[in-house]
Amino acid sequence: MEREKIANIGLWVKRLVSLAALVSLMIVAYSLNRQPMPAPQPGETVSTPITRPTEETIQATEQITQPTEETTQPTEQIAQPVEPTTIPTELPPESTEATVEQDGRNLVVIDAGHQTKGNSQKEPVGPGASTMKAKVAGGTRGVATKLPEYKLNLMVAMKLQAVLESRGYQVVMVRTENDVDISNAERAQVANELKADAFIRIHANGSENSSANGILTICQTKKNPYNKELHDKSYLLSQRVLEQTAAATGAKKLYVWETDTMSGINWCQVPTTIVEMGFMTNEEEDRKMATDEYQQKLAVGIANGIDRYFD
Repeated sequence: MEREKIANIGLWVKRLVSLAALVSLMIVAYSLNRQPMPAPQPGETVSTPITRPTEETIQATEQITQPTEETTQPTEQIAQPVEPTTIPTELPPESTEATVEQDGRNLVVIDAGHQTKGNSQKEPVGPGASTMKAKVAGGTRGVATKLPEYKLNLMVAMKLQAVLESRGYQVVMVRTENDVDISNAERAQVANELKADAFIRIHANGSENSSANGILTICQTKKNPYNKELHDKSYLLSQRVLEQTAAATGAKKLYVWETDTMSGINWCQVPTTIVEMGFMTNEEEDRKMATDEYQQKLAVGIANGIDRYFD
């Protein structure tokens, strides 16, 4: 009987041990399920939910990227600079300021027209103008000699400088070399800043008519919207230079052309004239102008006209 009780007790002990082990395993499994997810290790990828943009965010983005009319269509006023204040010059080439110590003598500023390479960028045709023109053109070329106008202009301008200085004038050259970049407005500003007594612009002419020849000069009209008060002095200067240059060279005397289309005249605040020395499209006149002898005659004739203007 006692052996039977002991056997029953042993059986129940085994059952209790098994039950305790089962409970322990359940507790461990429960604990593992409640631990946080470990951080991803390097190289592992983690899937994240994709957020779809709403209609409101799409519309807002479109509104931000749409340019306004003002940004895509600039007005003409932006391209209209006010009258320049400080403009670089070539006086002398190593300087950028048009300054000279005036000593009471008549001051003549000489501009050899054009330059090696024209500048097609635009500038107003006059102070405050809405009409725009190229800053400076390259000029014409000799039909027979192939001499570029910008070179011829500088040759005569430097001879004119020598003649005027020998007669006691103060002379300032806008340029003394060909490889420059000076606009027509900037050239006029040189004479303005120096308060020149006369501004002489040296040019040569061209025409589709190869027989056209002779000398003419240019100034503004009496109704010029920028400097009409200078018309009478500029016209007199143009007239005197035309007369004396034709007489000194024997070339055909044409006329004084009054026009308000020239930027280099419209920007002037001093008396000025453009001297068209002859037609490079005329073979005979082209060959003459290419010689030192004829260039000297041109220089003397222009100087004589300046003398007569100041008489």
